Amino acid sequence: MRPLRIRPILSSMRNLFLAVLLPLLALPWRSLSADPTMNLEQSVCGFKEPIIFWLWSNQAGRPDEHRLRGLPNAEDIAFTSRDGRLLRGYRLRAAGQSTADAPSGARGYLLVIQGNAMLADQIIGEFQAFARAGYDVYVYDYRGYGRSQGKRRLKAMVDDYQGIIEQLNDRSYPNRLVYAMSFGGIVLLDAWRDGFDLDRVVVDSSPSRLSDYGCPASYDPLEHLPADCSRFLFIAGMQDRVVTPAMSRDLLAGAERCGARIMREPDFAHPFMDHRYAVHRQRFSAIEQFLLQD
Repeated sequence: MRPLRIRPILSSMRNLFLAVLLPLLALPWRSLSADPTMNLEQSVCGFKEPIIFWLWSNQAGRPDEHRLRGLPNAEDIAFTSRDGRLLRGYRLRAAGQSTADAPSGARGYLLVIQGNAMLADQIIGEFQAFARAGYDVYVYDYRGYGRSQGKRRLKAMVDDYQGIIEQLNDRSYPNRLVYAMSFGGIVLLDAWRDGFDLDRVVVDSSPSRLSDYGCPASYDPLEHLPADCSRFLFIAGMQDRVVTPAMSRDLLAGAERCGARIMREPDFAHPFMDHRYAVHRQRFSAIEQFLLQD
């Protein structure tokens, strides 16, 4: 399955970011308190947060079950959030496993946390290599996106993925892998808890900070790096015009200091926006090699 079929969506996403969101983000923000007792669906980044998420979710488009054609091992899944929202997604069953087998018999799981203008059905087919290697692959639509319920809010999305990872870990998979790209890297690092005990993690093309755009510094990914990053691979593309090398520089430097492996690739653009399919495959080969190593 070639990812280039969704490049028009992502190209327009990039143009929207450059032409609309950056000027919008430059306006003054009024941040609300990050009080943990606050409703999950209240903004933590001020009045512009729902506007920006509305723009990004519109770029993601609508779900289309026809994208799952040719994926006989794909099945519909759901997760209920702490505040009762139903998040919908898909699981690719590990090779040789039936629905009833999960997770028994699988080598582990891979949780994919996508970018901010993507839906689960657009990218799930790109991860068949992990299913063939014996891993159950999970991808969910963010709340308020695609088939998932709720309002699109940063605080709530972070809480959602804390719950998703805890639920997957409770299922006693032998190996626990995560691939988080772009906004997904923000969500993963903001959600990070020492008790996650993940075996390997890839963070691909994520920015260092949200506080540059008025969000509380407590949501800066740079502030959530674990003490030991030896299980992490961080990727940055020198051709990336969505999250530029300057935007990810401090995060990569911090990750390198705590022991992460770093890839700064001259030909890479943003995930799923590489200009040639061969470059896209180079990126995914590196991700597969790192996550599936014995």
